[in-house]
Amino acid sequence: MIVVTGGCGFIGSHLVDALAERGFDVVVIDNLSTGSLDNVRQHLDKPYFRLVKADLKRWEEWVEAVAGAEAVFHFAANPEVRVSVTDPRIHFEENVVATFNVLEACRKHDVPVLVFASSSTVYGDAKKIPTPEDYHPLEPISVYGASKLACENLIVAYAKLYGIRGLVLRYANVIGPRSTHGVIFDFVRKLRANSRVLEILGDGTQRKSYIYVSDAIDATLHLLETFRNSGREYDVYNIGSEDWVTVREIADIVVEEMGLKDVRYVFKPATPDGRGWPGDVKLMLLDISKLKSTGWRPKINSREAVRATARWLVKRP
Repeated sequence: MIVVTGGCGFIGSHLVDALAERGFDVVVIDNLSTGSLDNVRQHLDKPYFRLVKADLKRWEEWVEAVAGAEAVFHFAANPEVRVSVTDPRIHFEENVVATFNVLEACRKHDVPVLVFASSSTVYGDAKKIPTPEDYHPLEPISVYGASKLACENLIVAYAKLYGIRGLVLRYANVIGPRSTHGVIFDFVRKLRANSRVLEILGDGTQRKSYIYVSDAIDATLHLLETFRNSGREYDVYNIGSEDWVTVREIADIVVEEMGLKDVRYVFKPATPDGRGWPGDVKLMLLDISKLKSTGWRPKINSREAVRATARWLVKRP
């Protein structure tokens, strides 16, 4: 039996799909604050699936659901980096406190492996690009990134103290079907409201790596088996694509997929160096050499992932 926290969310629900396809029994713990039942509707009432509607911050609501798990995928979090600028407590409670509770549940029930969805934001404004896993110093520039790094350190401590093997996965920007936030979603929403003008946060030169959700999930499950066979108590991997794309290029792709012409771009930089908001990492490209050394590589690149995501969003009502 596998437990997935945040299993009704964007990435988590795709993980549930993949686990079910592989024949696992799956328990999802989700408070449905950002996730949706629609994402897991095909699994409801199936014998291999159980949904525990609970808040990870309230331990007593869900802790027994972890009993007997062979692994816990901890994918529940507040994903909005911009939120931490105005309300940093949200990321402390939803990310750090929740992760501590998940670790305690794993300790109580002797769960052997925890897989944690971390983020490229732990690197901050990295001076080495592409950025490898052993890059230092780790200096996140958002409370979101800081909360993810705090969670990573908690996992290291629990691995060393209590023998809970911890696999930390630092994802680039994951995009694809079921996504409900992010730059592509934002552009489609804005252009549906006004097809002549597109407001772009930042100066458009922000350049980042994107990975399609199917690739992200495939890499995740591949690395779980790699990690299990390694015998290591703790490990960390970057998961991303080998290219990157600018925000302006993303806007061009979205406009093209929506069949629009003569759209005027209005840039709204929030900082002197053209970031979209304070705490926004302007340049991000992960070094995935370590991941590739295990025999895995992404099937599609950043631009293809952006186009496929835009196409899916455009087709939605």
